[in-house]
Amino acid sequence: MEITREAGLSVWRQIQQIIESEIREKLYAPGARLPTEADLAKRFQVNRHTVRRALSRLEERGLLRTEQGRGTFVQEAIIVYKVASRTRFSENLAKQHRAPNRTLLAAMDMPATTEIARALRIRRGAPIVYLLTTGEADGRRISISAHYFPKPRFDGIGDLVAETRSISSAIKRLGVAEFTRESTRVVARMPSTEDARQLKMPKNRPMLVTEGINVDANGARIEYSVSRFCSDWVQIVVEP
Repeated sequence: MEITREAGLSVWRQIQQIIESEIREKLYAPGARLPTEADLAKRFQVNRHTVRRALSRLEERGLLRTEQGRGTFVQEAIIVYKVASRTRFSENLAKQHRAPNRTLLAAMDMPATTEIARALRIRRGAPIVYLLTTGEADGRRISISAHYFPKPRFDGIGDLVAETRSISSAIKRLGVAEFTRESTRVVARMPSTEDARQLKMPKNRPMLVTEGINVDANGARIEYSVSRFCSDWVQIVVEP
């Protein structure tokens, strides 16, 4: 397919259609990195602004994604992350034949802020354990999560998460055999510079944020979490 400069379809839209056709025909496989803007501009004999406009349109259509500092890639299949009464990160991904992994970035004791105290139904300033983790699917980071647990019930949970790479397993090791999701709130929010860096997503695209509260078999609140998901990769589905 060649670019024509006669009256009719604009050049950038022709480039969009050519690249889209090549994606549909698997000339660029899912996850493959496209040539640089400079290389595409040379191929089509146009300026980079024209190429950028075509790529931007393909991103809007969900066919491409841009990773800061790495380039533009063909979008893979979206991960459907189900939120229900029993929400487990690893199980969610394993059911979709994805390889799950959780990495502990930070663990510390801290006093509960007003927001955390309200969520856990404890007094403001009460001691809690804070964990910061990442969630990966097939080796790609899809989420960053902050977890808050009341002390002293969950003392040592950071070491257990580092060992098991699982929040659920760590909670079970601390004596909570089963827990359920009491509530989940889902919002869309623009990422901060740090969010965009951690999730390798554009700063001008919203991320999905979930705020969840988990309770034990007696209804006691055991965890408040705030998870940020890259919207290029994850679709959140709330089930009864």
